[in-house]
Amino acid sequence: MANLPYMDKHRGFPGRLPGTDFQFTLRRANKDGATALSERIRYPDRRPADRRADAGFMQALWENFGEEPFVRGNLDAGRLSWLFGREVIPAEDPFDPASYEAMLRIDVKVARQNFPEIFGDE
Repeated sequence: MANLPYMDKHRGFPGRLPGTDFQFTLRRANKDGATALSERIRYPDRRPADRRADAGFMQALWENFGEEPFVRGNLDAGRLSWLFGREVIPAEDPFDPASYEAMLRIDVKVARQNFPEIFGDE
């Protein structure tokens, strides 16, 4: 097997949103390195299933990491990018958006505002 880039695996983190094909984690590192994180615009008319996936992923992040910084590791870049730049922000400077070793953290104030149901703030 070829040497793949190192990627921390978050044991106990859900692999996907239960009952769906919305992926939360990767099984193995990409041979070409991590896909770069980018801020994706969440338009108000997104499908309800996509909004549930965002909320489910945000809840999994909160339950697993809380306010502590965490390594990107095997978290899915596509799913993470829907929250990146708002609820999930870099926890280091300089920040490499294309690194499995990049450190991230939850911006609790923004996350509470955008996902009050996760924090019991409804």
